[in-house]
Amino acid sequence: MVLRGYVPTSEETLQTLAALRLQSLNSDFSTHAPFPRLEELFPPHVLHSRLPPPPHRPPTKCRGARLRAGLLAGGLWGQALAKQRAERDQRLRGRLREEGASTMAAIVEKWKLLQGMGRPEAMAAYMALVREWPGFGSTLFDVDLHAVRPRLGVVQGQLWRWAALTALSLQSPVGCGPQRLWLGIGAKAVSLYKPGEPEPLDSFCYGRISSFGASDSSTFRLSVEDRDLLFETSQVEEIAQLLNTYLASAGTQRLPRPQEPPTSPPTSEPTVLPQGLCTAAGPWQLRPPVGSSHS
Repeated sequence: MVLRGYVPTSEETLQTLAALRLQSLNSDFSTHAPFPRLEELFPPHVLHSRLPPPPHRPPTKCRGARLRAGLLAGGLWGQALAKQRAERDQRLRGRLREEGASTMAAIVEKWKLLQGMGRPEAMAAYMALVREWPGFGSTLFDVDLHAVRPRLGVVQGQLWRWAALTALSLQSPVGCGPQRLWLGIGAKAVSLYKPGEPEPLDSFCYGRISSFGASDSSTFRLSVEDRDLLFETSQVEEIAQLLNTYLASAGTQRLPRPQEPPTSPPTSEPTVLPQGLCTAAGPWQLRPPVGSSHS
């Protein structure tokens, strides 16, 4: 979880975590101790984030200009560009090696300070640091928030209707437009994180989730009160199975049934929730992922 970058914290803390891992693996510092590779101790993406971004090339609009660029790319100019790219890649690799060596040196210095700490103590200190993140214990999925679709209903027996698809979020700080996010599924709530940020953009306790399921093999829908959140992800079934497990353990499970656009307001049947969960918005429904079957 730490090495994949799913614990948003400072680089200083990441170095301390790496030193604690070395202490738990090898005990006190020694030049003869086996050394893991840096990517086994420290998130690689942190080092890559220090590198300068590639130069931006404005798109070629004119067809004639694109043709001329293609002809040039096949001649001497193309060879010169390839040489420039190779030189730049070599400089970036050198810079990455320097950053890696600097980071490893900082980790080793922190490791030396842990002399005398036993393996159980090092593991306990490691876990204590990781647990400082409020989202600890959640399973994180990389998703793209595709859109938020409001579900507008009118009481007093009038029909509910489905609103048009919109990219705007209702009563949520998530914002608008497709966004790369972390979908965190925990024991008590589902949260949306901006990658690398410690605090969630939005969080929904299970009592607010009325249904969930797959719109297709790569689109996951989460219905929260008056909103349908649509996510693009390759892990539709994994997300659905985990949500089903947590909802069942929370005591809010109902018999799954195929979901259709409602023709009347949801029933006001009260749902008994364990302590710590908010009042339910209504009985939730599970819509099985595409290609799966449930009894």
